[in-house]
Amino acid sequence: MIDLENAMSPLDRLKSIMIRLRDPDKGCPWDIKQDFASIAPYTIEEAYEVADAIARKDMDDLRDELGDLLFQVVFHAQMAHENNNFTLDDVINGICDKMERRHPHVFGTDAQIAAGVQAGDWERHKERERSNKSKENNRKAGLLGGIAHTLPRLKRSQKLQARAARVGFDWPDLGPVFDKLDEEVAELKEALNTPENIEHIADELGDILFVCTNLARKLNIDAENALERSNVKFERRFAYIEKCLAERNISLDDADLDLMERYWVEAKAYD
Repeated sequence: MIDLENAMSPLDRLKSIMIRLRDPDKGCPWDIKQDFASIAPYTIEEAYEVADAIARKDMDDLRDELGDLLFQVVFHAQMAHENNNFTLDDVINGICDKMERRHPHVFGTDAQIAAGVQAGDWERHKERERSNKSKENNRKAGLLGGIAHTLPRLKRSQKLQARAARVGFDWPDLGPVFDKLDEEVAELKEALNTPENIEHIADELGDILFVCTNLARKLNIDAENALERSNVKFERRFAYIEKCLAERNISLDDADLDLMERYWVEAKAYD
């Protein structure tokens, strides 16, 4: 007798598990009641956990997190299949077609392969796809179209500015960026004169962050990574404060700001 489970490919096994979990009669109550919107936050979380495992260079954890992320893809595809939207095979074939289309120097004609990689090819292929998709959906294709609103805000900001810069909408060097930053800081200070207008204050603060991400782009630095470096640095320094206070049997609640600032300065010496 053939062991069908062992005869399956790993991907087919995962698909069968997902089908069973979503079975209306025999499945898992939690999985059955989920929809695309309820699962989306988990998908985003798993992607971040993949990135975290990479940052920690933990290959065992990376293997597990990639599995969790793959499960999210299968989950969404199964729900779409149940709604007669598309299947997992459609998802896989779609990305295969896209990769072949965007790499003519690898999968194209003999002439395209011989020509090799051409500068700007990748972006031109993506722009053509965005335009075709917009035509299919009967809507105008703007230069900034297709940049997901669900991206982390710093990353989305940099993508918007980078896309605009491709057509020359960009400062020529860093000088005007710093000038703009000074201008936005001054406007925030002015907005603070009317503290009741919190939306205006938020707008001015947002403008400062927007200019900062532009500065990061001009410096060829990922704003998300830069901020995370500062996050890690803050955690490390604050942990040093906690350690020093604990050695003196002083709780955080009892420590005054001057003492914590003193330990903070000490911690900076170790950076």
